[in-house]
Amino acid sequence: MRMLVKISLILAFCVIVLGAFTRLTEAGLGCPDWPGCYGFMSVPTQEHHVAEAQMRFPDSPLEHHKAWNEMIHRYFAGALGVLILFIAIGSLLKKRSTFESKPAPKKLPLFILLLVIFQATLGMLTVTMNLQPLIVMGHLLGGFSVLSLLFLLSLRLEPYRLGGGDPELRKYRGLALFALLVVIGQIALGGWVAANYAAVACTELPFCEGDWAAQLDFTGAFSIPEATSYQFGAHDYDDRMTMHIMHRFGAIFTTLVLAWLLFKCWRKAQSGFFRRSLSWVSLLLVIQLCVGLSNVLYSLPLPVAVAHNAVGALLLLSLVALNYNLSRKA
Repeated sequence: MRMLVKISLILAFCVIVLGAFTRLTEAGLGCPDWPGCYGFMSVPTQEHHVAEAQMRFPDSPLEHHKAWNEMIHRYFAGALGVLILFIAIGSLLKKRSTFESKPAPKKLPLFILLLVIFQATLGMLTVTMNLQPLIVMGHLLGGFSVLSLLFLLSLRLEPYRLGGGDPELRKYRGLALFALLVVIGQIALGGWVAANYAAVACTELPFCEGDWAAQLDFTGAFSIPEATSYQFGAHDYDDRMTMHIMHRFGAIFTTLVLAWLLFKCWRKAQSGFFRRSLSWVSLLLVIQLCVGLSNVLYSLPLPVAVAHNAVGALLLLSLVALNYNLSRKA
């Protein structure tokens, strides 16, 4: 069970990275149907299949590189779904954990399975609703949620015990939970920015070019305009600039909250275990800030933009681990 969960965890991380790559290469509609591609279970390559695909979807010209980006992401996501199904079935059949007498987790694997089914539904709606921003953001958050819960399941299956943890740190459980929620909120803001193609709406630091404060439009930025397709965005510049600015302010607030958490915990941490955990949070926070700034300075280069998603996922996992270990009683 532990090995299956670890493989699924790695696969879930790959799915998030591939999802970011697919979105950033404008391949979200690389296949205009779901779950196949132009009516096939793979990208059509033979001439007669290509001709048939174009007849089926005359308004969606076949671009092989985008279609393959989308289908590879779907293949990985499908494999992850199958593994999680096996984990859920195994959890129902397994009576005890291999390292202790308490029952093996059952509710969490089943919840992850239900979440994956919901996530697959969002994946379908992402295509059928032409990248509607709310669906795209929900799909991104669903992927991060699956990754986080698999990581939590992995922690629960590990045989280590902390003997009550670090008693000096337990009083910061509330602050750690708040920091986790703030990071989730910042990821949601980033997902909204990405779903609305607002990542390059501002090209200057620390805020935006021109009289940006006078152009803020919160009503438009967090509404969904009517459109037949949302590829390349449907909001005007002021809306996108507002989204981008809010994500930057969110990054500042997130940094301050995490810095306060790290400062308070580091002074009280007595065990090397917790010091290593805090070090991981610190390192990933610094890397994420550098990657985010690089996205602005270098106009969203593809490797850096993908890394922004990957490091964000790792930062989230580091906070999941910290919260889990601070909350343990045994």
